[in-house]
Amino acid sequence: MPALNLHGKKDLRLEEAEEPVLSSPEDVIIEVKAAGICGSDLSRYAKLGPYVKGMTFGHEFSGIVLETGSGVTHVQPGDPVAGCPAFPCGACEECRKGNPARCEKLTVLGAFQPGAFASRTKLPAANVLPVPKGIDMDTAALLEPSAVVLHALYRSSLQPGDSVAVLGCGNIGLLTVQWAKIFGASPVFAIDIDPNKLVTASRLGADEVIRPDEKNAEEYLRKRIGTGVDIAVESAGAAATSAQVLALPKKGGDVVYMGIPYDDIMMHRYYFERIVRNELRVLGGWNAVSSPFPGKEWTASLTSMQTGDLQAAPMITHCLPLEQGPEVFDRILKREEFFSKVLLYPQES
Repeated sequence: MPALNLHGKKDLRLEEAEEPVLSSPEDVIIEVKAAGICGSDLSRYAKLGPYVKGMTFGHEFSGIVLETGSGVTHVQPGDPVAGCPAFPCGACEECRKGNPARCEKLTVLGAFQPGAFASRTKLPAANVLPVPKGIDMDTAALLEPSAVVLHALYRSSLQPGDSVAVLGCGNIGLLTVQWAKIFGASPVFAIDIDPNKLVTASRLGADEVIRPDEKNAEEYLRKRIGTGVDIAVESAGAAATSAQVLALPKKGGDVVYMGIPYDDIMMHRYYFERIVRNELRVLGGWNAVSSPFPGKEWTASLTSMQTGDLQAAPMITHCLPLEQGPEVFDRILKREEFFSKVLLYPQES
């Protein structure tokens, strides 16, 4: 079967790979219909992270069940499904406490076992979620990043009526804007230097958008609402924004970090002092799973997708056959055109 395999830094190849086979009663083999390119995929592609040389890449996906092991009862061949790509060990201290996202040996589909940039992939039954009627395959492919956002927001003190600032409007930021509105937050501010991203943020419910290269976000928020916001979310994963986000909440507010910077963070004393002087609560959100596995992040996301409260279509800018994968990874990194969520279709190769 065709698959995209990562052999090294910026060395992603379309190759023939062995088809998955049932090896456990709990196995589910899935025909991949849509697979999303994640920011972590781009980082691993450009800089390398944990992986096995030649491993089939990709972890955000939806598809149709092809075959199940004898122990699988909740899905059957022909069912539309989405996959949770996280594999906690189940035995470490954090797993035993019911915190699988903090697993000491957590692995992810596409890093140490064949992933979803392929015609077919395989998951344990516990990682397979039936997709309800009314949710198309493109939308279902965004289930994992939605669960990532919701996992982090569940850690915060977000309440209906709270003001929220989202710093960085990539796909995680755009999902954060939507979830903040679903939670009943108001107003929700979307902050980014890319006008295309801000247009999408407005479409998805942001009450106001701010371009920090045109006006100071901290000063504007304080004039606009009298204080800082209740919740500030860092979803850009940049060194600069990782510091600047600390100046956005009001005293006693929350800062939620979802972005992953790949450079050292050096911040001015002013930003660090906001933590102490404003008694901020600083939180990190990592992965998307909770107990009972895979967690309510997944079922809540499916419910909001089914009702239409959570939208994927405005975020999707490119739908491409799998064979264009290596080329589009390079195009995204060059930033010569606008990309938001990119979906690869293995069945069209």
